[in-house]
Amino acid sequence: MWGLNVPSEDIEELEGITLNVYLYVVKKGKAVGPRDVMKGANLSSPSVAYRHLQKLEDSGYLQKNNYGEYLTKGKATVRGYIWVGRRMLPKMLVYSSIFMIILVVELIVLAIHYPVENYMFKIFFLLLTLVTTFAMGVFTFEALRHRRRTKLNQQN
Repeated sequence: MWGLNVPSEDIEELEGITLNVYLYVVKKGKAVGPRDVMKGANLSSPSVAYRHLQKLEDSGYLQKNNYGEYLTKGKATVRGYIWVGRRMLPKMLVYSSIFMIILVVELIVLAIHYPVENYMFKIFFLLLTLVTTFAMGVFTFEALRHRRRTKLNQQN
């Protein structure tokens, strides 16, 4: 049900306000109308909401029910993002979180073994934690850069 295959040209289409409207409908998890979307996605009028809902329906992301409300057909694929439940997160942020968890585990292992291990073990683990910290930093930086770029695109 959630595996919606969309052509690559449609991926580019889903950005800015239209993407925000789509994410609001997905997060809501039930049928929504233009007024609900207007309030939830902070749009200026119901007609703006309706225009974006119509665009999403025409693209195949939403479907209209018998009451004129819109439901999601599935989860769309958006470049640079990954679905976690009903939230769409930047992939780089997910990768950064994974490295943060690895770093915490490494630090716990180091703290437990520090008093009983030799010098070589301590140096090895210090280098390991430095590499993990560097990887986490790079992914965090890229996630923040992607978010800033996305916000700039929404403003233009």
